[in-house]
Amino acid sequence: MNKLLMGAALLLGTVASAQSLLINGAGATFPAPLYQKWFSEYAKANPNMKFNYQPIGSGGGIKQFSEGTIDFGATDAFMKDDQIAKAPDVVHIPTVLGAVVVAYNLPGVTSVRLSGETLASIFLGKLTKWNDPAIVADNPGVTMPDKAIVVARRSDGSGTNAIFTDYLCKVSPEFKNKVGSGTSVNWPVGLGGKGNDGVTGLVKSTPGAIGYVELAYALQQKLAVAELKNKDGHWVKASIESTTAAAAGVDMPADYRVSITNAPGKDAYPIAGFTWLLVHRDSKDPAKGTAIVNFLRWAITEGEKMAGPLDYAPLPRGVQERVLKTIDTLTVNGAKISAK
Repeated sequence: MNKLLMGAALLLGTVASAQSLLINGAGATFPAPLYQKWFSEYAKANPNMKFNYQPIGSGGGIKQFSEGTIDFGATDAFMKDDQIAKAPDVVHIPTVLGAVVVAYNLPGVTSVRLSGETLASIFLGKLTKWNDPAIVADNPGVTMPDKAIVVARRSDGSGTNAIFTDYLCKVSPEFKNKVGSGTSVNWPVGLGGKGNDGVTGLVKSTPGAIGYVELAYALQQKLAVAELKNKDGHWVKASIESTTAAAAGVDMPADYRVSITNAPGKDAYPIAGFTWLLVHRDSKDPAKGTAIVNFLRWAITEGEKMAGPLDYAPLPRGVQERVLKTIDTLTVNGAKISAK
């Protein structure tokens, strides 16, 4: 009888363990709405696998992944060589593309256009009123108010920062020299908000505010968004189509680390970028390593279909095929992981 009870206890323990595989991740807020959808949908078909994802910003995701405190990271800013040196087995898995939009709160004004030079001057603190001649010149026929500009920017390390500042550095030598690009920079002006949610909240609650957030957040919160002048001189609205157009001519390197801000093309939206999951090339945890690889295979195929409705651009077909081949090279303790 005791042996039977012991066997039953062991069986129950095994079942409980199988039902409670927890995968911990952290990082980018940029793709968080899509990732939460993916995790929820995947868990319906795989009830033994649960995800705990903390949208703490790309900088935090890179840091925690490098320190080994999470199973996967997420970032909109690919890791630099010195960061990879601290996590040499990292593999960047691009998941979708997104756009960083310039949102504003300007009662009575329904349309705003901003060139790259004007936008950089605003975030340098050089333009302080909405009726500054530079802004007026970008908006012929629009009466811009004599109202103070309130800059809202990220206070945390983020890939949204990296994409936005990468763009501003490309269109403004002064911004590049004075501020530079990266997940965290020393902003010369502005109110700080944590995450896309924080900046969205600042813009919504502050008349005269201007900030940068991921497209999905702006649409969900019904923020007014500026049209931007792209590299070819065309005014472009952020959309799935214009984001995809930014990646049309990209020369994707083998490690997937590439910037597509200020891309050429008539329809290309200028502040676009890939977002990546950070995973181990060779996992030391058989259960988690296998589970993550099978999830990645699902995400890059079935999950991509969920991108559009949430205002993310799915990977171009050629990139998708390459990424699936890369996923097939991931191993657990040196052994290839068979598709389930």
